[in-house]
Formats: sequence, C-alpha cells, structure tokens
Amino acid sequence: MLITLSILGGFIILTLGAEALVRGASSIALRLGITPLIIGLTIVAFGTSAPELAVSVKSALAGNSGIALGNVIGSNIANIGLILAITALIRPIQVQSQVVKRDIPLMILASMLFWGLLLDGELSLIDGVVLLSLLVGYLAFSYISSKNSNEEEEIEAGPNNPLLSVLFIIVGISMLVGGGILFVNGAVDLAKTFGVSEVIIGLTIVAIGTSMPELVTSVIAALKGQSDIAIGNVVGSNLFNILGILGVTAIVQPVSALGFQSIDFIVMLAFAVIILPFSWTGLRIGRREGTVLLLGYLGYMGYLVNQASTQALV
Repeated sequence: MLITLSILGGFIILTLGAEALVRGASSIALRLGITPLIIGLTIVAFGTSAPELAVSVKSALAGNSGIALGNVIGSNIANIGLILAITALIRPIQVQSQVVKRDIPLMILASMLFWGLLLDGELSLIDGVVLLSLLVGYLAFSYISSKNSNEEEEIEAGPNNPLLSVLFIIVGISMLVGGGILFVNGAVDLAKTFGVSEVIIGLTIVAIGTSMPELVTSVIAALKGQSDIAIGNVVGSNLFNILGILGVTAIVQPVSALGFQSIDFIVMLAFAVIILPFSWTGLRIGRREGTVLLLGYLGYMGYLVNQASTQALV
C-alpha cells in the first residue's frame, strides 16, 4: 500500500509541478516574442520533461542507474509510440515543414549520438558536458529562428503578472523535486518486491508515469487545433531527454548502461526514424500512422512484460 501511495503521490505532484512550470515559463516566453512552435519545441518540451529530469537525477544520485537511463529511453519511446499515437488517433496532427526538415532529423541524430556515447558502457562527465553543450546550441538557434519568424498564432499562456510567472516556475520546480523523490522511491521498492530489475521498471512504469505530462499537453493541444504545440512538445521533449536530462544527470553522476540490451536502443531509434516519413507525407500524422505507432509500442511493452515475468521466476 505504501509503495502504491508513493508512486501515485509522486506522479500527481510531478504532474502538477510540470503544469505550473509550463504555465510560468510559457508566459515569460510569450513576453519575449517567441513563436508557438518554438515554445512547443523548447519551453513546453522542457516543462513536460521536467519530471524525467527530477527522476533521473534522483535515481543516479541514489545509485539506481537502471531507472535513470531506462526512464529516458522508455520516455522517448513512449512519447512517440504512445503519446504521439494517441494524439493522432484523437485528431490528425498537422506538421510544419520546419519540424520535418530540421527538428525530427536532429532528434534522430541525438538518438544515434546517445547510443554511440554508451558503447563504452557509461555516460561520463565529459559525455554529459557534450550533450548539454549541444542543447544550449539548439536552444540558441531555436530562439534566433523564432525572432526571425512572422508566425502570430496564439496559444494558451500562464499568468500575466511577471512576478507570478516566476512564482509558478519556482513552485513547479519544487514540486518536481519532491515528486521525483517519492516516485523513484516507490519504483525502486516495487522492483525489489517483485524481483524485477530496475532497468525494466525504468523502461515501463517510470517512463510511462513521467511521460503523462506530455500526453496531457499534446492531447489538449491537438483538441484545440494547436498542432504546433502537439508535435513540437513530443519532438522537443525527446531532444531535451537526451541532450538535457542525460547531460545534467551524467554531470551530476556518471550513468552506467549495465543491464540494457541493444534492442532498447534500436527500438528508441526506430521510433525516432519512422515518424520522419510519416510526417513527410502530406505534412501530417493521421490515424493510420497513429495506429501503426501504437501497435509497435504495445509490441515492445509485451516484450518487456515477458522479460519481467522471466526475471520474477528466476
């Protein structure tokens, strides 16, 4: 019962914290004249990825590298195979040519770099600095691009008062830290109770739980016809997960890849690659593409459940 309460309580606090952070950051970003697409790729993506950051850093510091790394890999897979799929099934997503020509290819390259850096079995301090530096470069380029854009689409923002926006950000970050501690503790205890490895827990329960803010944000954006936010949120979150979250986590504490198999990285990379042709055709991701993505995700989850069952019997 305590384990369940820890996981659910942590998840609720993480979700509320991410919402506060997104609202505060979006309000400030709009004041700086940043376009909706760039907000989706950066501010909203960072806000909805904040639970992954809190969980991964906490896990790494506690010596639970399996959860820290599995959280990012599993979240990136869930963002496309589950979240983008469900969003497309609810309402087909229109994709801007900029996302197809620049941001999705960058996500693919980041996924390949991530896999390459882990070939030696660990994400080191130097690896973390490299990843974080690339994120800074991406943010700077995105900001410059947004200032040169004439896009004027309106999106839902946070409070109008700048001080209130800052307060939202502070409260959001505080809730993310507290919720991350609760969530990770519950997940680790769950793994020990059922005899399942931290890697499997990180790829499934933790990854899906910390990806819920992306799901809520993308679905609401799609229902409101704000496709830029929906697709930007997913692609941006995946970039943040690799470059930002793993970058910060590796700088704080080197992350071991022990226990992970090549198939986990292959599936993550495959989902990143497949949405490129899906998006290129007609610049939209429709219900047919959403169905293919969801079936692929359910197949991977089935594989992990089988792995967990095998481990529990050993």
